[in-house]
Amino acid sequence: MDLSLVNKITQNQIRTDIPAFKVGDTVRVDVRIREGQKTRIQAYEGVVVDKNNGGIGATFTVRKMSSGIGVQRTFPVNSPIIDKVTVVRKGKVRRAKLTYLKGLSAKNARIKEDR
Repeated sequence: MDLSLVNKITQNQIRTDIPAFKVGDTVRVDVRIREGQKTRIQAYEGVVVDKNNGGIGATFTVRKMSSGIGVQRTFPVNSPIIDKVTVVRKGKVRRAKLTYLKGLSAKNARIKEDR
């Protein structure tokens, strides 16, 4: 298979409704949850700690604190379960991956706001 043909096919599959965000930003991801026959939308809000730009296979990881416990979830950008992504606030960080947040408490894991 020719690589240009693969790029042409995947170009049609990439979502364009996802806003631009960076690592360190606080985002709200509305996820479609299916329970039996019903579907509902659940909000997942947290800090983007990892972002992999891989075309059709691009992913991002969001970390939030739930009852004092850190929870991370990785979302494929082009997944149909993502209803929408909203940027709540911009963060100012100097790292591409924020893996150091795992060892910090909730108060120490705060990120400065970018202006």
